[in-house]
Amino acid sequence: MPAGRHPPDHAPLELERFLPYQLSIVSNTVSQAIADDYQARHDLGVTEWRVMAVLARFDGLSAREVAERTAMDKVAVSRALARLVAAGRVRRHTHASDKRRSVLGLTAAGWKIHDEVAPMARQRERELLARLGPDEQAWLRRILDKLMPQDGHES
Repeated sequence: MPAGRHPPDHAPLELERFLPYQLSIVSNTVSQAIADDYQARHDLGVTEWRVMAVLARFDGLSAREVAERTAMDKVAVSRALARLVAAGRVRRHTHASDKRRSVLGLTAAGWKIHDEVAPMARQRERELLARLGPDEQAWLRRILDKLMPQDGHES
């Protein structure tokens, strides 16, 4: 076999054409563009923002449920929650009927940040989607809906 060539079972993966890689690059690029805005204004990381966004949509979740809904690592979610609680952005209290379970929600300070960041995030989404025509946008939504994990949670 010529130098520099690999047998088929050792052929390098063409990352630039590999769908999971492409989705990750698009996601990271868009997320970081939004994050640049709220990190500077609110000293808020991507994981913290995602936790806040989920709690704004679904008040009263446990840390485990936040991790499930965001598909993020439980340890990363736990650290983000600790920072958010310490900063007074998220409240944590004990569930009324299950004293072992913590229930989470945004505080007034958390809502204030959410209500400033969410419109910025929506604007970034509009800018990204503006690169596509209406039919392409509809197809993208349908394709993403098909590719999303089917775990029974509404999004």
